Amino acid sequence: MTTAISPVASGAPSAMTAAQSTSSDYQMFLKMMTAQIRNQDPLNPMDSTAYATQLATFTGVEQQVRANQLLEGLSTQFSVLGMAQLAGWVGQQARADVPVAFDGSTPITISPNPALGATDAVLVVRDEDGAVVSRETLPVSSAPYLWLGADIAGNPLPAGTYRLELESYGGETLLATSPVESYATIIEAQAGPNGIRLLLAGGESVDATSVTALRRV
Repeated sequence: MTTAISPVASGAPSAMTAAQSTSSDYQMFLKMMTAQIRNQDPLNPMDSTAYATQLATFTGVEQQVRANQLLEGLSTQFSVLGMAQLAGWVGQQARADVPVAFDGSTPITISPNPALGATDAVLVVRDEDGAVVSRETLPVSSAPYLWLGADIAGNPLPAGTYRLELESYGGETLLATSPVESYATIIEAQAGPNGIRLLLAGGESVDATSVTALRRV
Protein backbone atom coordinates (compact mmCIF):
# COMPACT_ATOMS: atom_id res chain seq x y z
CA MET A 1 0.00 0.00 0.00
CA THR A 2 1.30 3.44 -0.95
CA THR A 3 0.78 6.30 1.50
CA ALA A 4 1.01 10.04 0.88
CA ILE A 5 3.11 11.83 3.47
CA SER A 6 3.13 15.13 5.33
CA PRO A 7 6.11 17.50 5.46
CA VAL A 8 8.57 16.79 8.26
CA ALA A 9 9.56 19.61 10.56
CA SER A 10 13.26 20.28 10.95
CA GLY A 11 15.39 22.41 13.24
CA ALA A 12 16.09 26.05 12.36
CA PRO A 13 19.78 26.91 12.83
CA SER A 14 18.97 30.59 12.16
CA ALA A 15 17.06 30.76 15.45
CA MET A 16 20.22 29.86 17.40
CA THR A 17 22.26 32.45 15.49
CA ALA A 18 19.69 35.15 16.15
CA ALA A 19 19.57 34.30 19.86
CA GLN A 20 23.36 34.40 20.18
CA SER A 21 23.54 37.75 18.36
CA THR A 22 20.85 39.36 20.49
CA SER A 23 22.38 37.94 23.68
CA SER A 24 25.72 39.52 22.76
CA ASP A 25 24.02 42.89 22.19
CA TYR A 26 22.26 42.48 25.53
CA GLN A 27 25.54 41.94 27.41
CA MET A 28 27.10 44.95 25.69
CA PHE A 29 24.09 47.07 26.66
CA LEU A 30 24.53 46.04 30.31
CA LYS A 31 28.21 47.00 30.31
CA MET A 32 27.57 50.38 28.72
CA MET A 33 24.73 51.23 31.08
CA THR A 34 26.75 50.20 34.15
CA ALA A 35 29.72 52.28 33.02
CA GLN A 36 27.47 55.27 32.41
CA ILE A 37 25.99 55.11 35.91
CA ARG A 38 29.38 54.52 37.56
CA ASN A 39 31.08 57.41 35.77
CA GLN A 40 28.32 60.00 35.96
CA ASP A 41 29.08 63.38 37.55
CA PRO A 42 27.88 63.32 41.20
CA LEU A 43 27.10 67.05 40.92
CA ASN A 44 25.11 66.51 37.74
CA PRO A 45 23.54 63.03 37.99
CA MET A 46 21.57 61.38 35.22
CA ASP A 47 18.13 62.82 34.66
CA SER A 48 15.45 60.54 36.10
CA THR A 49 13.51 60.54 32.82
CA ALA A 50 16.58 59.44 30.85
CA TYR A 51 17.28 56.76 33.45
CA ALA A 52 13.70 55.45 33.15
CA THR A 53 14.00 55.41 29.36
CA GLN A 54 17.18 53.35 29.52
CA LEU A 55 15.57 50.95 31.97
CA ALA A 56 12.66 50.49 29.56
CA THR A 57 15.12 49.80 26.75
CA PHE A 58 16.95 47.35 29.01
CA THR A 59 13.70 45.47 29.65
CA GLY A 60 12.89 45.33 25.93
CA VAL A 61 16.30 43.87 25.09
CA GLU A 62 15.98 41.30 27.88
CA GLN A 63 12.57 40.21 26.58
CA GLN A 64 13.98 39.86 23.06
CA VAL A 65 16.76 37.59 24.33
CA ARG A 66 14.29 35.40 26.19
CA ALA A 67 11.98 35.23 23.15
CA ASN A 68 14.85 34.09 20.93
CA GLN A 69 15.90 31.47 23.49
CA LEU A 70 12.33 30.18 23.54
CA LEU A 71 12.30 30.03 19.74
CA GLU A 72 15.55 28.07 19.79
CA GLY A 73 14.04 25.58 22.25
CA LEU A 74 10.94 25.14 20.10
CA SER A 75 13.07 24.52 17.01
CA THR A 76 14.93 21.76 18.85
CA GLN A 77 11.62 20.19 19.91
CA PHE A 78 10.36 20.28 16.31
CA SER A 79 13.54 18.50 15.18
CA VAL A 80 13.03 15.78 17.81
CA LEU A 81 9.40 15.36 16.75
CA GLY A 82 10.54 15.02 13.13
CA MET A 83 12.97 12.24 14.05
CA ALA A 84 10.27 10.48 16.09
CA GLN A 85 7.93 10.61 13.10
CA LEU A 86 10.64 9.26 10.80
CA ALA A 87 11.41 6.31 13.07
CA GLY A 88 8.42 4.54 11.55
CA TRP A 89 9.72 5.17 8.04
CA VAL A 90 12.83 3.00 8.39
CA GLY A 91 12.27 -0.27 6.55
CA GLN A 92 9.62 1.18 4.26
CA GLN A 93 10.14 2.15 0.63
CA ALA A 94 10.26 5.85 -0.19
CA ARG A 95 9.41 7.38 -3.55
CA ALA A 96 11.67 10.24 -4.61
CA ASP A 97 13.68 11.70 -7.46
CA VAL A 98 17.03 10.00 -6.86
CA PRO A 99 19.34 7.87 -9.02
CA VAL A 100 18.41 4.19 -8.92
CA ALA A 101 20.83 1.61 -7.54
CA PHE A 102 20.43 -1.42 -9.83
CA ASP A 103 21.95 -4.69 -8.59
CA GLY A 104 22.03 -6.29 -12.03
CA SER A 105 18.91 -8.42 -11.70
CA THR A 106 16.20 -7.08 -9.36
CA PRO A 107 13.50 -4.97 -11.11
CA ILE A 108 12.85 -1.49 -9.68
CA THR A 109 9.45 0.16 -9.34
CA ILE A 110 9.41 3.62 -10.92
CA SER A 111 6.75 6.32 -11.06
CA PRO A 112 6.68 8.03 -14.48
CA ASN A 113 4.59 11.16 -14.91
CA PRO A 114 3.95 11.94 -18.60
CA ALA A 115 3.25 15.55 -19.56
CA LEU A 116 -0.34 16.65 -20.08
CA GLY A 117 -1.39 15.97 -23.66
CA ALA A 118 1.35 13.41 -24.31
CA THR A 119 0.60 10.65 -26.80
CA ASP A 120 3.87 8.77 -26.30
CA ALA A 121 6.32 8.36 -23.43
CA VAL A 122 9.92 7.17 -23.61
CA LEU A 123 12.05 6.18 -20.62
CA VAL A 124 15.66 7.31 -21.04
CA VAL A 125 18.30 5.63 -18.88
CA ARG A 126 21.73 7.19 -18.32
CA ASP A 127 24.74 5.68 -16.60
CA GLU A 128 26.96 7.44 -14.06
CA ASP A 129 28.83 9.21 -16.87
CA GLY A 130 25.61 10.57 -18.37
CA ALA A 131 25.69 8.30 -21.42
CA VAL A 132 22.34 6.95 -22.66
CA VAL A 133 22.33 3.17 -22.19
CA SER A 134 18.64 2.47 -22.80
CA ARG A 135 15.49 3.94 -24.34
CA GLU A 136 12.21 2.20 -23.63
CA THR A 137 8.65 3.06 -24.68
CA LEU A 138 6.28 3.25 -21.71
CA PRO A 139 2.50 3.43 -21.42
CA VAL A 140 1.23 7.02 -21.24
CA SER A 141 0.23 6.64 -17.61
CA SER A 142 1.31 7.77 -14.15
CA ALA A 143 0.77 4.26 -12.76
CA PRO A 144 3.82 2.56 -11.19
CA TYR A 145 5.97 0.71 -13.73
CA LEU A 146 8.42 -2.15 -13.16
CA TRP A 147 11.75 -1.28 -14.78
CA LEU A 148 13.67 -4.48 -15.56
CA GLY A 149 17.08 -2.84 -15.98
CA ALA A 150 17.62 -3.76 -19.63
CA ASP A 151 19.82 -1.98 -22.18
CA ILE A 152 18.80 -0.87 -25.69
CA ALA A 153 19.23 -4.43 -26.99
CA GLY A 154 17.15 -5.87 -24.16
CA ASN A 155 20.10 -7.35 -22.27
CA PRO A 156 20.47 -6.83 -18.50
CA LEU A 157 22.48 -3.76 -17.57
CA PRO A 158 25.45 -4.23 -15.23
CA ALA A 159 25.00 -3.39 -11.56
CA GLY A 160 25.43 0.30 -10.89
CA THR A 161 23.73 3.64 -10.40
CA TYR A 162 21.48 4.99 -13.15
CA ARG A 163 19.55 8.20 -13.70
CA LEU A 164 16.08 7.87 -15.25
CA GLU A 165 14.16 10.54 -17.13
CA LEU A 166 10.96 10.58 -19.15
CA GLU A 167 10.51 12.14 -22.58
CA SER A 168 6.87 13.04 -23.29
CA TYR A 169 5.87 13.39 -26.95
CA GLY A 170 2.81 14.81 -28.66
CA GLY A 171 3.04 13.07 -32.00
CA GLU A 172 6.57 13.81 -33.24
CA THR A 173 7.01 16.82 -30.95
CA LEU A 174 8.95 16.56 -27.69
CA LEU A 175 6.70 18.20 -25.08
CA ALA A 176 8.86 17.79 -21.99
CA THR A 177 11.69 15.90 -20.36
CA SER A 178 11.17 15.20 -16.67
CA PRO A 179 12.92 13.19 -13.92
CA VAL A 180 11.41 9.84 -12.97
CA GLU A 181 10.82 9.03 -9.32
CA SER A 182 11.62 5.56 -8.05
CA TYR A 183 11.16 3.50 -4.90
CA ALA A 184 14.01 2.52 -2.57
CA THR A 185 14.11 1.10 0.96
CA ILE A 186 14.91 3.53 3.79
CA ILE A 187 17.65 2.16 6.03
CA GLU A 188 18.42 5.19 8.22
CA ALA A 189 17.25 8.71 9.13
CA GLN A 190 19.94 11.28 9.90
CA ALA A 191 19.51 14.74 11.45
CA GLY A 192 21.87 17.40 10.12
CA PRO A 193 22.28 21.20 10.08
CA ASN A 194 20.10 21.48 6.97
CA GLY A 195 17.33 19.16 8.12
CA ILE A 196 16.69 15.42 8.09
CA ARG A 197 18.09 13.17 5.38
CA LEU A 198 17.15 9.59 4.63
CA LEU A 199 19.78 7.03 3.69
CA LEU A 200 18.46 4.61 1.07
CA ALA A 201 19.47 1.08 0.17
CA GLY A 202 22.13 1.36 -2.50
CA GLY A 203 23.87 4.32 -0.89
CA GLU A 204 21.80 7.26 -2.15
CA SER A 205 20.32 9.80 0.28
CA VAL A 206 17.46 12.27 0.03
CA ASP A 207 15.93 15.10 2.06
CA ALA A 208 12.95 13.85 4.03
CA THR A 209 10.88 16.70 2.57
CA SER A 210 11.58 15.41 -0.97
CA VAL A 211 9.85 12.07 -0.39
CA THR A 212 6.46 12.03 -2.15
CA ALA A 213 5.12 8.64 -1.04
CA LEU A 214 5.79 5.67 1.23
CA ARG A 215 4.86 2.02 0.94
CA ARG A 216 5.39 -1.08 3.05
CA VAL A 217 7.35 -3.95 1.57
